[in-house]
Amino acid sequence: MKLQAAIDRVSLDKALDLVAKFDGVVDIIELGTSIIKDYGMETLKAQNLKLSNATLLLDIKTNDEGVYEFKKGYAVPADILTVMASSSNETIKQVYELSEAQGKTTFIDLLGVTNDRVAELKHLENAIFGLHHSKDTGGNFDAVATVADFHQAFPEIKHVAVAGGIDLDQAHKLAEQGIAEVAIVGGKISGADDPVASAKQFMEAIK
Repeated sequence: MKLQAAIDRVSLDKALDLVAKFDGVVDIIELGTSIIKDYGMETLKAQNLKLSNATLLLDIKTNDEGVYEFKKGYAVPADILTVMASSSNETIKQVYELSEAQGKTTFIDLLGVTNDRVAELKHLENAIFGLHHSKDTGGNFDAVATVADFHQAFPEIKHVAVAGGIDLDQAHKLAEQGIAEVAIVGGKISGADDPVASAKQFMEAIK
């Protein structure tokens, strides 16, 4: 199982500092949607983000103009970009084909969609399917049960990520469960007093 550390709602300097500190500690470093919206992909491209060990994901949440946005994102250079499952079939098809052609990865964010919609997309075998509990909805989120239910409904989907208030206990249980490929953790790492120490704790939890 891989750990994705999400960086959100911080200054650009803080985000870049965390990127440098997380490289070599976590598997995937995510620059979240707030970072993209606050500073833009051209600004991020100008930072010459070259990671030595980790994979870079930009959570751009594409809904339309997919090829344009994905080309911009991969030029940053990102390894993984996100598209919303609620986008049109044409948008998802186009960004997926672009990702495949460039040796990159499409992350399909399943926020707010039904199983019927997932069924229409499950043939995209190299995409990561992201189970995403909305921050705005509040409430408790059982990541382990959600992943189990998703796997029962779609056993053919091999690349599954899950996000939504995951703590150390849930991360450990997800790793033991052995279904999700990626656990996404935001504030409990990047918002911790010692983000690197917290990231290391989560890496230990998923071993």
